[in-house]
Amino acid sequence: MILSGQTINVALKQTLEQIQAARCYTLELLQDLSPEDWFAMPGGVSHIAWQVGHLATAEYRLCLDRIRGERADDGRLISLAMLTLFGRGSVPIAEAEKYPPMSDIRAALERVHKATMMECARLSDDDLSLAPLRSHKYFSTKLGSLQWCSRHEMAHAGQIALLRRMIGKPPLW
Repeated sequence: MILSGQTINVALKQTLEQIQAARCYTLELLQDLSPEDWFAMPGGVSHIAWQVGHLATAEYRLCLDRIRGERADDGRLISLAMLTLFGRGSVPIAEAEKYPPMSDIRAALERVHKATMMECARLSDDDLSLAPLRSHKYFSTKLGSLQWCSRHEMAHAGQIALLRRMIGKPPLW
C-alpha cells in the first residue's frame, strides 16, 4: 500500500520514535550489567553480548544497508567482523574471548543507532514507499524495514530481560 506524503511523514516520525523507545528499553536493561554478566550463558543458548551485538548488526542491516545501501565508510559504524560475528544465522558461543569487549559492542550499538536516527530522519516520502535494496519476508517497503527494526529490537530486549533474570538480576519493573 502506498501512503500519501503527509501520512508517510507521520508514519516516519512514529516509526523513529518506536525505534528510539525500543533502544531506550534495551539500554535500561543493560545499565547494571558487568562484563561477566554480558558473557554469562545460562541454559547454554545465548548471552547478552551476542544479543546486543546482534541488535547493532540488525539495525545497520535494516535501517542503513537496506535503505541506502552499504557505503565504503560504514566500517566506522560497525566492522565487517562484527557483522559476521553477530549477523543473521550466527550462533552465540560461550567463549568470551572470541568476542570484542563489552565496550566495543556498546560503542558499535551507539554509532549505528546515531547514524540510523540522523540518516533516516531525512528520508523523503518517495524513498519510504520504495522496496528496500534487499528483500525481506516481513516487509516490502523501506518504511516497513524501519518499522521492523523496532519490533525486532523489542523481541531481543525480551531475551535480554530473560537472560538478566536467569543470572539473578531483578526485573526492571
